[in-house]
Amino acid sequence: MRSRLIPTLLLALLCHAALAAPDLAASEAGLGKSLEAIRNNRLDVALNEVDSVLRVNPNFRLAQLIRGDLLMAHAGALSNIGSGANAPREKLDDLRAEARARLQRMQAQANQKIVPRFLWQLDAAQKYALVVDTSRSTLYVYENVNGQARYLADYYITIGKLGTEKRAEGDQRTPIGVYFIQADLPKKQLADMYGGGAFPLSYPNEWDKKNNRTGQGIWLHGTPSDTYSRPPRASNGCVVLSNDNLEKVAPYLQVGITPVIITNHMETLTANDSEDRDELRAAVEQWRKDWSSLNTRAYLAHYSPDFASDSQNYSAWAAQKTLVNAGKEWAKVNVSNVSMFTYPEQPDMVVVNFNQDYASSNLSNQMRKRQYWIKQNNHWKILFEGAA
Repeated sequence: MRSRLIPTLLLALLCHAALAAPDLAASEAGLGKSLEAIRNNRLDVALNEVDSVLRVNPNFRLAQLIRGDLLMAHAGALSNIGSGANAPREKLDDLRAEARARLQRMQAQANQKIVPRFLWQLDAAQKYALVVDTSRSTLYVYENVNGQARYLADYYITIGKLGTEKRAEGDQRTPIGVYFIQADLPKKQLADMYGGGAFPLSYPNEWDKKNNRTGQGIWLHGTPSDTYSRPPRASNGCVVLSNDNLEKVAPYLQVGITPVIITNHMETLTANDSEDRDELRAAVEQWRKDWSSLNTRAYLAHYSPDFASDSQNYSAWAAQKTLVNAGKEWAKVNVSNVSMFTYPEQPDMVVVNFNQDYASSNLSNQMRKRQYWIKQNNHWKILFEGAA
């Protein structure tokens, strides 16, 4: 029977896959249609679809491999994706992993509009936010609708060769955490390996530094000119998109503003999150009031014993604030443009950013501030505070 000509592993991967959603990139959608046609034993249709993909992106290596499989399927049964190709085993394993990841992405499309719990609140300046789900090899884009996140698009991505949980320089892992776009580096300033451009992320962030994580140069960037896409784990730690997808994502990125949350698993916003968010909003507001009142004891009660700023622990911070407040006759603190992002893999920890307008009897200043709040003994406490 003709079905025996279809690669066995490809059928296994396709058994639960759905058609690619229409908002996927054209090449990805075309590949999905080809795989769907293979699942339905329509090899001629599958070959036409993959040929269409390759006419647009001749460097799409996975599509090249599947085309070779389809041609070989007419001559005899294949036992695996790429078993008819004369290529090193590690290269084939990479492409099989990419096929698996792309099919899993198709399966996840039904859940794409679910709001992630990481985006508790966006401020007015943050028009968009990104969430990278490393388990699904997917970067999600959300738009800001009155402070709430709404799904906009998603794209296939590559992460570090050795996975996630980056800890040290050169470990070829992608960090997990809350980061921000730091710069926009155009193609003309970069080596070809970075493709159509690069957007450095703020790794290591304050939490990384507190945990002695080292390294730098974690970027969101494209692929070399001779490569359409890369396997799911192929970078030195960066998050990598195809060049055409990077071009689509670039307009959403604002230097110093756009958050990029990288997680091992997507988590859904729940009613408990809404309650915790409201409690944290109230805690931030009470912190502001207690600071304005010059009630130093009440003000310091908002800080965790594990607190640290850029250069001070809790004891040094408390001593300094006590001394400073003693010299004030009055103080006024206003907080605006608040954003809140729950931290992946860290239960009950939230990154809070806001604009701070401070005035007192002997000092006035304005700044963008960042705090890490953590829930301890059922109370929200500040774990870190510094300039954003």
